[in-house]
Amino acid sequence: MGVGVGVRIGVFGGTFDPIHMGHLIVAEDALAALELDKVLFIPAGQPWFKSYRQITEAHHRLAMVRLAVADNPCFDVSAVEIERSGPSYTVDTLAELRDQHEDADLVVILGVDALREIDRWHQPRRLFELASVVGMARPGASLDPSVLNAAIPGASGRMRLVDSTIIDISGTEIRRRVSEGKSVRYRVPAAVERYIEENGLYLPAD
Repeated sequence: MGVGVGVRIGVFGGTFDPIHMGHLIVAEDALAALELDKVLFIPAGQPWFKSYRQITEAHHRLAMVRLAVADNPCFDVSAVEIERSGPSYTVDTLAELRDQHEDADLVVILGVDALREIDRWHQPRRLFELASVVGMARPGASLDPSVLNAAIPGASGRMRLVDSTIIDISGTEIRRRVSEGKSVRYRVPAAVERYIEENGLYLPAD
């Protein structure tokens, strides 16, 4: 099923545990800077890189993402990784999205720190074959293309850096604040704050 020739879709994956204002700002900056038609948020099912800690159940993380993006017609959500069994690998997701949107331009949106470590990802060369890659960075940040090309030949030609307003908010901080009974107002959308409270997420174990 295609979505039209030349349609540009930003692919924004993450654990989103929980989604917060920093995620939304990065997505909005990418939407404008890259002239995307939409940004597709994809919560990870079983993120291989965070196997060291317990992740909140997928249905909660998916629900929070849907609440967070509901008022933006250029934002959408996909449960493709949650519905797929096994570890969540970006390259598998891109292959599935390519089948669904065969004529679209797919653009993977990453933080620049993740981009610096992309050679450690599962099948990174194929990732660059399936999509172009954008690193969202603080203004003035740089990434040596020769380092990237040494790990993945030709990768720099499919990658670019885009200045973004990087907000120093993290899921770790939000989970800690909730567990300590502190406010997360303005750190997450109001609907997400209500969802966390109503579902008793991130509270200390009894």
